[in-house]
Amino acid sequence: MSDRTQFAVGHNHKVPMPKVMKKSLQVVIAALLTAGVVLFVMMVNGFLVGRGGSMGGLDVWLSFIGRSDIIGTIILTALVTIAFMYWQRDRERR
Repeated sequence: MSDRTQFAVGHNHKVPMPKVMKKSLQVVIAALLTAGVVLFVMMVNGFLVGRGGSMGGLDVWLSFIGRSDIIGTIILTALVTIAFMYWQRDRERR
């Protein structure tokens, strides 16, 4: 079995890379997407509550996302999700 795979970038472009790098990149992307969703929720909440506007939500997000336990939880969740997806895909092939 080859230790190389392809990572899809865009509609018709694929980049060859080692499987470990692909999984690591997927974890980083999932963590960034999670942080972005949290930012969106906090900014909308700040806008709707009206205490500090949406910029107040940004300040809350910056203090929230800077905590090491939050970053650890985001990364752990991404790792478990990616591992489960690969495990499930391998089980379906059998």
